[in-house]
Amino acid sequence: MNQKELATFLNLSQTTVSRALAGYADVSEETKRLVLKTALEHGYRPNSSARRLVTGKAGSIGVVFPMERNLIVDPHFLEVLAGLSEALGEVGTDILLTPTIAAREIDTYDRLAREGAVDGIIIVGTKVEDERVEHLAKLDFPFVTHGRTKRGSEHAYLDIDNEGGFRRATELLLDLGHEKIGLINGQPDRNYADDRLVGYRKALEGRHLNFEPSLVVAAPMTVEKGYQAARAFLSQTVKPTAIVCGSTVVAIGVMQALRENGLDIGKDISIVAHDDGLSTVRADLSSLPLTTTFSPVQAAGKRIAQMLLDRIGGEAVTALQEIWPVDLIVRTSTGKV
Repeated sequence: MNQKELATFLNLSQTTVSRALAGYADVSEETKRLVLKTALEHGYRPNSSARRLVTGKAGSIGVVFPMERNLIVDPHFLEVLAGLSEALGEVGTDILLTPTIAAREIDTYDRLAREGAVDGIIIVGTKVEDERVEHLAKLDFPFVTHGRTKRGSEHAYLDIDNEGGFRRATELLLDLGHEKIGLINGQPDRNYADDRLVGYRKALEGRHLNFEPSLVVAAPMTVEKGYQAARAFLSQTVKPTAIVCGSTVVAIGVMQALRENGLDIGKDISIVAHDDGLSTVRADLSSLPLTTTFSPVQAAGKRIAQMLLDRIGGEAVTALQEIWPVDLIVRTSTGKV
């Protein structure tokens, strides 16, 4: 699907679609989300043939997403994508959004790199050991990852201090007297989830408390999984008095389950969630303002775009490695035991 077809499908002008993809402020957030979501679902591909003939460059960067991970409805991914679109739109660079299935993911990266369809690639959702990083490094193709890996080739990345952020979140609850603290974390092969678990465990170890595996759940960051995890916690013999959630999306499901069980959040049980910076899931405007960890997601998308442009321009990978701090914002979802 090209831009004209995308505009026709949405019954919008091509100008509006173009400006929405570029992240311009004069397009409403609702329209931007609709255009980005539809572009992802239908495999939008900008026409870069003419530009490539003139400049020798595709004039676009690639973002590949496996359909199994449901990134098209992930607020975090869409927020990063909005930042990418805005930064790249300012310099006339397009984003090639390429859906795939997990079994063909490496083949998709290989095709984009070898066919010259894009000038560089952004990898999202890095793994502890990531075959995508290794493959693109061997091809010597420009790429930047959103998140780090723990093993493998040196590469350009932007990450946040997940370990420190979740250690601080857990320590806040410990300071309030909580000792049985649940953690709803991401899937264990993801590097961010591994870092967060380390931070959680270090906080417990710092107070000489034992790590209890029954209080940790690894799952996709969805409302449904948050709901299920909270119900599972409440059915255990050892019940948590506080829960650290891997995202504000997960926290929505957790709060629903807790309220169904008659618990008063902030009094009977406390919640801390990650990702205060999402425009579509506002932690400060929820029915109960959430205590959250925070790092600006859309700003990260903008910075990743610039880092990739720098990498395409020949900047060394060692000069393009950033770890952003994570803040803690205390609201009414946390209280003393």
